[in-house]
Amino acid sequence: MMISLFDQFASPKLMGFSLVFIALLVPLLFPNSFPRWTNNRFFTTQTWLINRFVNQLMTPLNIGGHKWALLFTSLMLYLISMNLLGLLPYTFTPTTQLSMNMGFAVPLWLATVIIGMLNQPTSSLGHLLPEGTPTLLIPVLVIIETISLFIRPLALGVRLTANLTAGHLLIQLISTAVYVLLPMMPTVAFLTSTILVMLTLLEVAVAMIQAYVFILLLSLYLQENI
Repeated sequence: MMISLFDQFASPKLMGFSLVFIALLVPLLFPNSFPRWTNNRFFTTQTWLINRFVNQLMTPLNIGGHKWALLFTSLMLYLISMNLLGLLPYTFTPTTQLSMNMGFAVPLWLATVIIGMLNQPTSSLGHLLPEGTPTLLIPVLVIIETISLFIRPLALGVRLTANLTAGHLLIQLISTAVYVLLPMMPTVAFLTSTILVMLTLLEVAVAMIQAYVFILLLSLYLQENI
């Protein structure tokens, strides 16, 4: 029986109940930094990486933007956890669903826009019209900049979805090729499996980088409005 390549992105169900909710809750079960006398290497590395991330992310922002540090850090760790868990066999990756990524992108983008309109409406609206624009081009540029403003959350969601979906499809295609070639051409199958291992390592990096890019772009949108 032929199975579609995109069946892996369908939300699994058990007794009519969607298991995507369990997949969303699994990262919350990871061990966190409870009070302890000494930290092991995992918690020490985790704390160092989080501190580096927060310092790099919050440096361009003023004091008013630092209150977003906890939200951005938590969201990045959550996205990284879901992306990496989706690379395990027989698992489901919620972040391959555009609806979920848009659910993260739209409210946070809208929050940055509302903050800009409330705190500095003149400067926020000024982004829609570059200084020194000829009079005849003003209506056209305002329309173009408005469209680009409203396309931002769509770009955030589509970028994360497309990168993860493409990686999962490549892994499935190459793993299927290894399975088919193994009884016929073991040498070719071994070389293909080497490529599969390298691709899997690349996807681990992509899973972390895409979560970081998602948060970095949100911080840039926030920087424009505070």
